[in-house]
Amino acid sequence: MKIDGGLFGDFEGVKGRIETLEADGFDGAISAEMASDPFLPLLLAAEHSEKIELMTSIAVAFARNPMNVANLAHDLNAYSKGRFTVGLGSQIKPHITRRFSMPWSHPAPRMREFILAMRAIWACWYEGKPLEFQGEFYSHTLMTPMFSPKNTEYGAPRVFLAAVGPKMTEVAGEVGDGLIAHGFTTEKYLREVTLPAMERGLAKAGRDRRNFEVSCPVFVVTGDGDEEREASRRGACQQLAFYASTPTYRPVLELHGWEEVGRELTRLSKQGEWVKMGTYISDEMLEVFAIVADPDDVAPRLVERFGGAIDRLACTFAFVSKEQREAAMQTLHDAD
Repeated sequence: MKIDGGLFGDFEGVKGRIETLEADGFDGAISAEMASDPFLPLLLAAEHSEKIELMTSIAVAFARNPMNVANLAHDLNAYSKGRFTVGLGSQIKPHITRRFSMPWSHPAPRMREFILAMRAIWACWYEGKPLEFQGEFYSHTLMTPMFSPKNTEYGAPRVFLAAVGPKMTEVAGEVGDGLIAHGFTTEKYLREVTLPAMERGLAKAGRDRRNFEVSCPVFVVTGDGDEEREASRRGACQQLAFYASTPTYRPVLELHGWEEVGRELTRLSKQGEWVKMGTYISDEMLEVFAIVADPDDVAPRLVERFGGAIDRLACTFAFVSKEQREAAMQTLHDAD
């Protein structure tokens, strides 16, 4: 199991963070589209690292178009000498239409076409094929030598797709190189809904699971002592409540019989009751969504719950000590 560390925060700190992640043995570094652009930190990370993989997890696809994402991904992959993976996500309709002022329609078919359009653009650049992509949502039919990159020795970047529902998950299996499962998931949902949908997508394209990676951020509640552990618990409950308030993610709750909790959290979110929402995450729910354990027991519990199901773990918790980090990473690296 590969382990990815977060590359979040201000740009001034990227150099120190990426050097630490690489020195500590992390396999990858991820950036996310939150309060800043997800691509820019990875340029700095590529400059100040040598081996660690770099990935957006995620960049919002529908806030952009296939051509500019293909260009950004190419530049980062070429500059990092083949270490970049573009991780994409759809976001939800209110953010696309009201935050980004972009069109929204049929997210799964649109995402499938978005990725296929990027692959057509890369085939033009790397293989010399004419650019003749005509789809329902995107059309790319013009490419001249002036706008074709010349530094193509590392080939096309890999594409991972974030997905929660079965339709988008099937798209990931069909046209992606990997799947980014949402942090708001459970072992039951992952094994009974996500992985079967992914396998259907792989089968549709005649692809092999061995050439495909599943990445997942996992909630972890831990800490050195009661105070740290309680702070970790509060933070996890607040984040889980935020996700649970989103109707798009309600099927995860429904699988466990907690749909009424989701509806109440949606109501509270519309009233701005963000702190109160965290109190609706019961101990039972927390145990299902998160690994709740002492620091020494976190890695074995992760392997027990997700071994054989995921290939990459997006590390969402801090190691208490150097010794615990090394022991945990060895356990996770040894897991199949």
